[in-house]
Amino acid sequence: MEEEFYNPQFHSERKLPWGGEVHVLNKESAITEEDTAMMQALYSRSLGGFRGVLEKLRTSESGKFMNTYYIGYGHKSIGDCGETVAFIDGVSMLTAKALQDSQLYKGQESSTRYIDFSQQPFFDPTNSTEGKKLLEEERTFYLSAIEPTAEVLMKQHPREQGQDEKTYTKAIRARAFDITRSLLPAGAQTNVSWTTNMRLARDRLLFLRHHPLQEVRTVAETLEEALREQHPNSFPTKRYPEQEAYQELIAEDYYYHCPRQGLETTITTTIDKNELWNHAKKLLTTRPEKTELPKYLAELGTLTTHYTLDFGSFRDIQRHRAVQQRMPLLTTELGFHPWYEENLAPTIKEQLPEHLERIKENITSLGVSPEEAQYYTPMGYLTTNKFTGDLPAVTYLVELRNSRFIHPTLRTLAGEITDYLEQELEVPLHVDKTPGEFDIKRGEQDITEIQRGTE
Repeated sequence: MEEEFYNPQFHSERKLPWGGEVHVLNKESAITEEDTAMMQALYSRSLGGFRGVLEKLRTSESGKFMNTYYIGYGHKSIGDCGETVAFIDGVSMLTAKALQDSQLYKGQESSTRYIDFSQQPFFDPTNSTEGKKLLEEERTFYLSAIEPTAEVLMKQHPREQGQDEKTYTKAIRARAFDITRSLLPAGAQTNVSWTTNMRLARDRLLFLRHHPLQEVRTVAETLEEALREQHPNSFPTKRYPEQEAYQELIAEDYYYHCPRQGLETTITTTIDKNELWNHAKKLLTTRPEKTELPKYLAELGTLTTHYTLDFGSFRDIQRHRAVQQRMPLLTTELGFHPWYEENLAPTIKEQLPEHLERIKENITSLGVSPEEAQYYTPMGYLTTNKFTGDLPAVTYLVELRNSRFIHPTLRTLAGEITDYLEQELEVPLHVDKTPGEFDIKRGEQDITEIQRGTE
């Protein structure tokens, strides 16, 4: 059994047409996830305890149970009781964001700091010579910018006496990648994992099969096929035309949040300050650092923030699942975020306007849809969006993102929200107001393999 578990063929593997892969993890074959879902469902109707449901599992067939109760009768909560893990290799940043576009998403995505984009494929929806040529031009410009930008950073922030050279170098490289990531097209490929229960997987895949991007639809169909192999009784092949048509409506007219007029940040709230303080004065004034406000304060109302942010940093703010937000449509209409231009090496900065203009002209010549044009658009371009969240959710967001370790373009937004909370609602916050954008501790923020014998 152990040999099988570590054999890749023991898990469900599917190839994506462009070379990416989908893997659905088989964590345990003796008691499957469908078994655990059945056991928990029976648990709610039995006084025999764990041993009782274990005996029923031994004498019953979980597949038949799931087909009857979860699928046939639509008892969706049963699907919440069985988890599954998928690894999706070699998909664009856009597909990663689509998979993550759920408040219930759990998983991880490869960081742009740790991907070698000299070799990493870029996704070309046109699969054309012109499309590939454009993407390769963007790759070349990105690679040409890294070393000059790192050299400028080393002059601006020379290593101080006593600082570890390796840590310092990693911090410089991390900052250089944070700046030059703006030049990468959103079609750059990444890897993304998804830990989910079977109910959520079915619900999300129902929409993703109709996503505006063909790449996402292909990934959804392929992933569903692999999930069906691991959990054959929880992912039926039957489709309901009315449901499918409704998902098409959502994808066609309501999915992407298009640009609005005005680039300034605006914040509105339904929270009454007097009610807040009458209700929660002690909770607000005695809360320690790194401690969240109680969730029930959500009943006091919400805050809605309209903001403008580059797509690269939107990828970070999208990680906050407790707030409701929509996917922006990445275009060149609102311009390139000036912070990136200001922090590129002077030689690269001089070339940037001509480079970006050429990209826009080449995208236009491809004749693709606005959705497909995103693949070729650098992630430093601005998008407009909004999020709505309750006070505990927004407080957590700004306290995490208003820090010297956070990307400066996102930190600026978090700072504006911080000012609103402190000035308009007078909410005390624990934020890092240390100025500056470079800290050698960035070189320590990594996940490294522990060598045997050093634990």
